Amino acid sequence: MAGWTTRHWLRRGVAATLLVLTVLGSVGAWAMLRSSRISDELVNRRSPALVNAVRLESALLNQETGVRGYGLTGSTEFLTPYTEGVAAERQAVGRLEDLLSGDEDRADLAAVRKAADTWQERIARPVSGSPAATALTLSAERAEEGKTEFDAVRKALKAQQSRLQQERQDAADALRRATVLRNWTLAVDALVVAVVAALVFEALRRGITSPLEQVGAGARDVARGRFDRRIAVTGPADIRQLAVDVDGMRTRLVDELAFSEEARRLLDEQTAELKRSNTELEQFAYVASHDLQEPLRKVSSFTQLLQRRYGGQLDERADQYIAFAVDGANRMQVLINDLLAFSRVGRVHNDHATVDLEEVLRRTLDTLSIPIEETGAEVTVDPLPVVVGDATQLGMLWQNLLSNSLKFRDPERRPEIRVSARRVGDVWEFGVGDNGIGIAPEFRDKVFVIFQRLHTREAYPGTGIGLAMCKKVVEFHDGSIGIDPGHAPGTRVVFTLPGADVGQEPGSPESPASSESPASPEPSESPAGAPQS
Repeated sequence: MAGWTTRHWLRRGVAATLLVLTVLGSVGAWAMLRSSRISDELVNRRSPALVNAVRLESALLNQETGVRGYGLTGSTEFLTPYTEGVAAERQAVGRLEDLLSGDEDRADLAAVRKAADTWQERIARPVSGSPAATALTLSAERAEEGKTEFDAVRKALKAQQSRLQQERQDAADALRRATVLRNWTLAVDALVVAVVAALVFEALRRGITSPLEQVGAGARDVARGRFDRRIAVTGPADIRQLAVDVDGMRTRLVDELAFSEEARRLLDEQTAELKRSNTELEQFAYVASHDLQEPLRKVSSFTQLLQRRYGGQLDERADQYIAFAVDGANRMQVLINDLLAFSRVGRVHNDHATVDLEEVLRRTLDTLSIPIEETGAEVTVDPLPVVVGDATQLGMLWQNLLSNSLKFRDPERRPEIRVSARRVGDVWEFGVGDNGIGIAPEFRDKVFVIFQRLHTREAYPGTGIGLAMCKKVVEFHDGSIGIDPGHAPGTRVVFTLPGADVGQEPGSPESPASSESPASPEPSESPAGAPQS
């Protein structure tokens, strides 16, 4: 058995334990089943049978009393207990026929019924069925016979009840013995289970847990740097092999440690280089877009001068070329401005403080008053909370979202924009919904990618940076942004921001519930209202 592994020991130990528990369980189940069967016999058969035998006796006594009273007085009032007794007799006999199963019990019931039928045939029915005068005479003539016949009924009832009482007592005694046997069986089972559990625990401690603790202690010493500590080899074959393997690992740790230190040094150098490269790339994007402003301004100015001075003097194709140059320069100017704004998010404007979104949104609506008035849009705003962030960036966020709702409106209906806010856990969730042309499901993630356009410039002018800037602003504030798939018609952009106080509820200052004014900036050129397709 020296070559047995932990699995071998566990298999044999579990098999032996299951055998013992199966035997104990079988004996306990037999004892409980026997006790339950006897209890069921006593409660559901013996006791109800005795009760119904007593009810049968009471029913026959009521019949005898009623018949005797009617025969002595001629008063029909005495027939009421007789009639009720007949009905009670039928019910009691029917119940006894269901409960009694032994031959002797059924014989006793048959004797009672025979005696009762004889008395009823000779006395009860003739007297109760006759007129008062006849009943008086008949009762007097058969008084002695009636007494004899009913004494026979009483004797049969007494014999029946004596047997049923004895059977009930026998069942109660058997139940007491079965209960004692069951309790002793369960006590022995519990004792044996406790002994088996103690043996199993001791076997596991000596054969598995102690050797594993020794291996674990040695491994922890090695982990603390004591590489000269040998691992103890004890226990079953597989645990001994584990100790050998751990000790083999110990001998390789020094070489692996040296290798990992070198790899870590190289990784740190690469991380620093990547960080420097990202910083330079961000700076390059800003400088490139900033430095393009001046030459582009000259190109735009001179092409516009050409257009004003020579427009109509050259042929039609030359005028078209000049128009193309002017349009390209203007679009490049817009694109560079948007790129500058995009690169400044998180770099130029980075003053985190408490921001009253009510005030920020009010200023944004003032800025957008002209396009709102021109489109006849109705803007509804919920009470907004105070959040932690940069006021300038949050103003850009509101302006881009509202501008998109105005730009991508449905020409068939009046624009309606709803700004909502609610607490979700430790953050605030905001929504900007409209009834515009909407976004097809397959484009709901793509619209947040920079330069992503879903329309031609002729249909909806712009650079495709608006929603990308919104995403950058929200993520810079440790939030998330997306399109609500359940909103229809139109588009609803949902985003989260951290609150200045997680327990704060939005106040009820004046919020611009329905606005028809607000001044025009360049609308954001992101396809937030791209059509569904």
